Amino acid sequence: MTDALWTASEAASALGAEFRSDWAATGVSIDSRAVKAGDLFVAIVGDRLDGHAYVKSALEAGAVGAIVHHAPEGLDAGDSRLLIVEDTLAALECLGSTARRRTDARVVAVTGSVGKTGAKEMLRLTLGALGACHASEGNLNNHWGAPLSMARMPRDADYAAFELGMNHPGEIRPLVKLARPDVVIITRIAAAHTAFFDSIEAVADAKAEIFEGLTSGGVAVLNADDPMIDRLTDAAMAAGVSSILRFGEVRDADVRLVSVVLDEAGSTVHADILGRQIHYRLGAPGRHWVQNSLAVLAAIQALGADVERAAAVMADVRPPAGRGERRQLAGGFDLIDESYNASPAAVRAAFATLALAEPKVGGRRIVVLGDMLELGDRSATDHAGLGQAFIEAKLDHAHAAGPECKHFMAALPASARGHWAEDAASLANSVDDLAAAGDIVLVKGSLGMGMAKVVKALEGIGNVA
Repeated sequence: MTDALWTASEAASALGAEFRSDWAATGVSIDSRAVKAGDLFVAIVGDRLDGHAYVKSALEAGAVGAIVHHAPEGLDAGDSRLLIVEDTLAALECLGSTARRRTDARVVAVTGSVGKTGAKEMLRLTLGALGACHASEGNLNNHWGAPLSMARMPRDADYAAFELGMNHPGEIRPLVKLARPDVVIITRIAAAHTAFFDSIEAVADAKAEIFEGLTSGGVAVLNADDPMIDRLTDAAMAAGVSSILRFGEVRDADVRLVSVVLDEAGSTVHADILGRQIHYRLGAPGRHWVQNSLAVLAAIQALGADVERAAAVMADVRPPAGRGERRQLAGGFDLIDESYNASPAAVRAAFATLALAEPKVGGRRIVVLGDMLELGDRSATDHAGLGQAFIEAKLDHAHAAGPECKHFMAALPASARGHWAEDAASLANSVDDLAAAGDIVLVKGSLGMGMAKVVKALEGIGNVA
């Protein structure tokens, strides 16, 4: 038995490729910039870049081998480090499915319109307290990110948690059939990527594809408070799922929120899990994190694992970078970095969380918002609707970037309107006017808006204290 993630012979056998030399890989990478010594590099052909152009640099950076579908420039076809296949993405998928078959790990897969990454990170933490847990890095949840995460799964893992995403119908189906989860979670159905869907029901149907890959006897964990709960339940049953756990605040939820005390640092939670009373501290602030913690505990219950021990480590949950991480800057204000992505539901949740935060004397609760993308015909209405959410949260001031955010700014009281710019880079140029000592500043927007530029500019006012 070897400690290697992949041996050359094992990878060649899985892919039907010619075995040429005996190497052992300790990791898998598709990004030559992130290659570590000992990695197996997979040359993915994308919409904009062809990984074959970076094979040589990946090998020079320490990759022990590379999966290619032709000999890259600068390398001979007979190079013993190359595994030549017909399709490198299909090869990555094959590595992922092989990694899944060779392990006895209990697998949880997470999807939903919001909260996927947070729930997956909670699973990483809680399952990691119960055994060796492998989980997707960051938000590797698409047609190449998910199989990459699976290909990285160690053979001796006890648990695994994978995030599965989509922005078009039919995208989850092949991913979940690779993952073959024992438990699936759908966090919430909400308006996101609505430019590609005719209705919220269509979004629910696309998320429901996750039921199709469940192992025999697998469990679906569903949000009992979601308006789509009946539709999702019907879809699960139609897919042959016989065991469903529902989480939420309604009285008949299997995992039910009994009470919660919210504060700016986290929440104190009392939950009823199939009649068992669980009290725990959650280290991430916001009611949406509480909801996701119920989903995670439901999944752990479904696995037959130690729910009390998992709940005890919830105090260590922290929002990931770009998804609610809070830092105090030397400029004298606090930054809440939610710059990674945005949807109407996620922005409302972020506003509610900001409302819990207490600025220093004289400080303000400030929102810096970038456009929410892929909303189609709903975009103007959805952006304008955030104005009322801002008012209800009793926030103080707002800046914004992007043409759609004009609707948001127009819906605010004149006293709350700050700077508006055509894009994030332009708004970042006004950084000195965006915040002052004592403020708490929330930055949020869709990834394509590049609101990380604003975060970087705010950080530039002073080093992290």
